[in-house]
Amino acid sequence: MLEVWTNYIWPVIIIVAQSVLLLVLLLIVTAYILYADRKIWAAVQIRRGPNVVGPWGLLQSFADLLKFVVKEPVIPSGANKGVFLLAPLVTGGLALSAWAVIPVTADWEVADINVGILYIFAISSLMVYGVVMAGWSSNSKYPFLAALRSAAQMVSYEVSIGFVLITVLLCAGSLNLSAIVEAQASPTWGMFAWYWLRLLPMFVVFFISGLAETNRPPFDLVEAESELVAGYAVEYSATPFLLFFLGEYIAILTICAMTTILFLGGWLPPFQVIPFTWIPGVIWFVLKCFFVFFMFALVKAVVPRYRYDQLMRLGWKVFLPLSLAMVAVVGGVMQFWDYAGLAAK
Repeated sequence: MLEVWTNYIWPVIIIVAQSVLLLVLLLIVTAYILYADRKIWAAVQIRRGPNVVGPWGLLQSFADLLKFVVKEPVIPSGANKGVFLLAPLVTGGLALSAWAVIPVTADWEVADINVGILYIFAISSLMVYGVVMAGWSSNSKYPFLAALRSAAQMVSYEVSIGFVLITVLLCAGSLNLSAIVEAQASPTWGMFAWYWLRLLPMFVVFFISGLAETNRPPFDLVEAESELVAGYAVEYSATPFLLFFLGEYIAILTICAMTTILFLGGWLPPFQVIPFTWIPGVIWFVLKCFFVFFMFALVKAVVPRYRYDQLMRLGWKVFLPLSLAMVAVVGGVMQFWDYAGLAAK
């Protein structure tokens, strides 16, 4: 009995406790990320932003949550009710499940699997199903058109993201996210050994593709108010809309975390010297994620919205050839280094 408890029951309890803790922290961080997004946008436009609910408006997101929860959900009479209600659950559930394999520090992640990067890529590919289900089940032309746009947009930029991941895997030699972070560690070069410098074009492609993948401005053509009212969510209200909103912002946090892991050294300090090494790795990870999100928020506030044809042209005619060329270049350089190392020996 002791062996069953030690080998089976206790590990399951640990995993469940870690998952609940991570989800609670993720939801709280999402509330304040939303607050930060509104504050940054307001600062760019020389406005105050949320400043009424709580000190400095810090409780605004929780007030919005309460408002959504107590409202009555309205389901259109012509909608497919089962799919209509399942779509936001799919979107929110998939967005949260992506965090199961993201390493916050060297020894804290819910599931340390060897193909973590493929798991993240698979989850991001499935995210389009929630949007397509919402658009089709609403039985309205505007949500359906927005769903078709979203499917095309997400597929287009996932191709570029896939090639970016290949270049990182060539450099790191592993599909494990923790191993990718550890491959960037360098006592001598510090932050200049991270992949943002040696793979700078891919860093830019990944950042911009992340904007398109999560429907962030200037690529929010799925929710273009002037053309599609409110996109695939136009028929949603109350808690179902809240789940879509939550899924979108958690997907943004996932892209920020992946940018941090793949290009910014994850939990590694900028330089392996005192006082940088005194700060815990989780603090560095959170600071880097917030920096990436700050850049996301600035892009939203500064860059005007693209036309849909410009969006697709950027994905297929610019990013796809560039990322393909970089895969060939990185592979060639890595092969040359191998030959040079063998010749030196």
